[in-house]
Amino acid sequence: MEHASYPTLSRINRLLSKLLEWITISLMILLTLVVTMAVLARLMGQSFSWYDEVAAIMLAWITYYGSALAALHRRHIGFDSVLLAMPVKFRIAALIVGEIIVLTFFFLMARAGLQVLEVLAGDTLISLTWVPIQLTQSVIPIGAILFMICQILSLPGYLKLTAAGVSLEHAEIEEEVETELEKNKDRV
Repeated sequence: MEHASYPTLSRINRLLSKLLEWITISLMILLTLVVTMAVLARLMGQSFSWYDEVAAIMLAWITYYGSALAALHRRHIGFDSVLLAMPVKFRIAALIVGEIIVLTFFFLMARAGLQVLEVLAGDTLISLTWVPIQLTQSVIPIGAILFMICQILSLPGYLKLTAAGVSLEHAEIEEEVETELEKNKDRV
């Protein structure tokens, strides 16, 4: 979501988006390599003792970083139609209440994640005893904080569009329809 009226915010959003994309794609590539290596090793009669544990952790990391990226672009499930059916004053109030609820949830999640890290102090992975569990589980508070940052950074543009009665959901659908019509216009 571009913010022409907020050039600095737009630049920060683009940089953060690129960083989160890079992290998420790198994790996906790494997970693909790990899974491929494990399958090939198993076909050759070998097995990695660490594969299941590492693959599950990487999948969780992809989920947290990908969720933050989705929050930055306002691509999580929403109810634009319900929100836009309200009068403008109520629409803005409902949006702000919704944002407060989401931010509160992720604040509590970050706090609980930090408490979990304290409890896990000194523990290591079962299969890779040199890897601290605190490292692998640090994604919980980091992911929650990133989600909050992304939600806050994307709020001004979303607030402006919502106040104007523009649906992100419908705009995306209309864009896809136009793209498909353009692709298929030669077929008719």
